[in-house]
Amino acid sequence: MQRYLAAKQAFSDFVFEAEGEVATALEAFTAEHLKRWAKPILSGLNRTDLAVDMFLSEGKVTDQRVMDRFLQLNPTFLADLSEGIRSFNGLFVVRSLTDGGYEMMNWLTEKDYCVWADSSQPSEVTDRLSPGEIVLARLWPVSESDWVFSGPLTLLGKLGKPKLAVAIGNFKQWFPQQLYGDAPELKEAAWDSVKQQYDDFLTFFGSPPITLSGYELNKKLKVYQAQTTEKRLADAGLDSNQSLREMAENAGLSDQEVTEAIATIGEESSVAQKVLQSNQSLKMVMPEVSLPDELRKAEAVTVFSHPRWGQSFLKDYSRLIEKLGQADQAGEPVDAPDAPSNAGFELLDRWVLKHLEDAQVNAYVWEQLAEGYGSGLERSLRRILSQPAFNLEQDLPKVLAQYGKPLTPELPESASVPIHLHNLFQEAMVSVSKSASQKGAGQMGAGQKQPKKKKSGFGR
Repeated sequence: MQRYLAAKQAFSDFVFEAEGEVATALEAFTAEHLKRWAKPILSGLNRTDLAVDMFLSEGKVTDQRVMDRFLQLNPTFLADLSEGIRSFNGLFVVRSLTDGGYEMMNWLTEKDYCVWADSSQPSEVTDRLSPGEIVLARLWPVSESDWVFSGPLTLLGKLGKPKLAVAIGNFKQWFPQQLYGDAPELKEAAWDSVKQQYDDFLTFFGSPPITLSGYELNKKLKVYQAQTTEKRLADAGLDSNQSLREMAENAGLSDQEVTEAIATIGEESSVAQKVLQSNQSLKMVMPEVSLPDELRKAEAVTVFSHPRWGQSFLKDYSRLIEKLGQADQAGEPVDAPDAPSNAGFELLDRWVLKHLEDAQVNAYVWEQLAEGYGSGLERSLRRILSQPAFNLEQDLPKVLAQYGKPLTPELPESASVPIHLHNLFQEAMVSVSKSASQKGAGQMGAGQKQPKKKKSGFGR
């Protein structure tokens, strides 16, 4: 531990004292992460300190890790720092206290760790670490089986399932590249699910993008879901025309065994009980997919699908490309004093800015816009950004980054999640639904009108 502390301190000094490329890389890395952690705000710790700590193991200058550059100049620290590339952020629960350390589990992957706190961690923080505490932390390996807290910690308390689900959702927004950072097999499975969604989309809809009315798209999505579900069940050797009860009987399971299996789910098993006892076929009890009202009622919805970027549903994309097509045909606006007004371009610029600010319009969609409508898009961005010399090919990535759009794919929300997280989210929703029902019943019993259901999620 003492060797590790000395080595890491020397590494930190190297980074802070560096000039030129390393200093520039540190500044850019820190700014990028501080912007990401602003909404939802990552609180309860020094965010700059966390960004710097992450830079030590993740920061790069051109294609070389900053850590590798330091170790080339200081090979005596190789044994104490080289494993730092395995460091990662996670959302942990304290399982138990050991002699000076902590047994912890990463909630995202269900992997267990023996963790120690070094002298850089304030005692007022570590003294609060007790069994059941949820901790947002970064771990650094000091041996094959021992880890140490690296950088500042955030103690979230002993959370119930709804708040824990919210904490996991926040983690995915704050650290998208760290999701399943200690379980590459889970990350690979999640990415495989995104690729499978793309293949299914291609088989049913054809090459993306597609544009349909919201009403028509909603109808087609229901058919798409039914066919995809049918295929999944067939691949698993299941007959969707059978009920789950019939499947259980065919498998030789008695009613008592089915009841015992349901009981293991816990007190929230009423839905499962109804499904398993239903005589409906499996495909009849599957919930139907439906677009949100704003998309379902839209005149036109364009859907992009990609094996890495996932799917994007855009209701105004067709209007944007119509305006861009008109701009391409019109060519450069005339700026002479006696020329007609350029007001015709104001609507286009509003559409372009709207898509620039819309988080649903990712970098992949912008790549397609640039390929198909480059000249009109470039002129529009020059006006919007007040940059007459703006060059679409050279400058677009920087602008997208400024508007918070990642330039490389991050695991989409549609990706599959490990079964333990799926169960947690389901239990959290059931818990909140039950709480809301009880609250509503209490208010009705008191002679009050039942309030309208809040539109906020279960994080409230």
